[in-house]
Amino acid sequence: MHSDKDLQSNQRTMEENNIIALIKNTTLKKNYDNISRTESYHSYYIRNPEIRWAFLASMVSRNAGYCMTDLKGTWFQKMINKKMIKALFLTYEDANWLIFSDAYPQLMLYEISKQKGHPLFHLLDEFHVSPFMKREWQIFWRKKNIGHLMTSLIINEQHLIQKPIIEKAIFKRKVFHTPLFLFQDLFHFSTVVFPTIEGRLFGFSVNDFKKLKSRIKLGRSLSWLLFHPDYYQEFMDFSDRTVHTGSRYDYEKYLKGGRKRETPYLRTSFPVISHQLDVKERNWFHGQPMNKWYRPQPSPKEFEMTEWLIKKQNQMHAFSLLNEYIHNKGKRSKD
Repeated sequence: MHSDKDLQSNQRTMEENNIIALIKNTTLKKNYDNISRTESYHSYYIRNPEIRWAFLASMVSRNAGYCMTDLKGTWFQKMINKKMIKALFLTYEDANWLIFSDAYPQLMLYEISKQKGHPLFHLLDEFHVSPFMKREWQIFWRKKNIGHLMTSLIINEQHLIQKPIIEKAIFKRKVFHTPLFLFQDLFHFSTVVFPTIEGRLFGFSVNDFKKLKSRIKLGRSLSWLLFHPDYYQEFMDFSDRTVHTGSRYDYEKYLKGGRKRETPYLRTSFPVISHQLDVKERNWFHGQPMNKWYRPQPSPKEFEMTEWLIKKQNQMHAFSLLNEYIHNKGKRSKD
């Protein structure tokens, strides 16, 4: 007995099978770690500037790297233990790995379709891509609505991580219901930052990260800011001229007065991870109406964060020193 999938793959042309193999191998290679993902998104955007989501993904991926190396930096080490560091790192890493493994085949298939001069989106089935995105790519091919596709890719990525990452029992227990995560969420310590080489920081704080609605709203606000005509070139200059090492020092070196390095390079901090996420969990779309996610959002009023972020960082430093003092005092009293 042959399954539908076997019959389908037998009907593929040799050229289509070669395209599928190329995309699978390239995605696997480029999904190595946060550094390779960030670089892959950026260089893809340079080649295909109409796919704006790729630039957004590269800048958000930079922030994921910053969050990862924060865990091995001077201040977080005073606040959290090794188990917690590992759990937080795996949350960032799994989410970003999953998004890349879903999105990069889509990006490559579009680029190859462009080169061939005809759409190949029927091959998206080979990569477990949601029917929602299959439809969105077909619409984009016909209508070339750049902003609409960017929003669709934001909607897709956030739905994609909801069940396997955000709602997964181990992450809920070890990360999302911990005092540290609630503390960060409550005081807006988690932020997505778009730096400039002039030493200015723009972005938004991530509040209520567990909610799908909050993350899609954040993604749309970030996309609005990233492509704002007054700031786009500054963000592009930063991205072009600053090699991504995963450390916040990548942008802190541009801040006024200079900063000393407090977070390490990503590749010296964490090992490469072998991922075990189930591909069956990828199809989140079951024909539900999607119009509500495209409704216009009011333009954000406040998005320059330079002073605010420095203040928040100082608060976090004070908190970690207090935490270290209490911990050491407790140890001394036991002795």
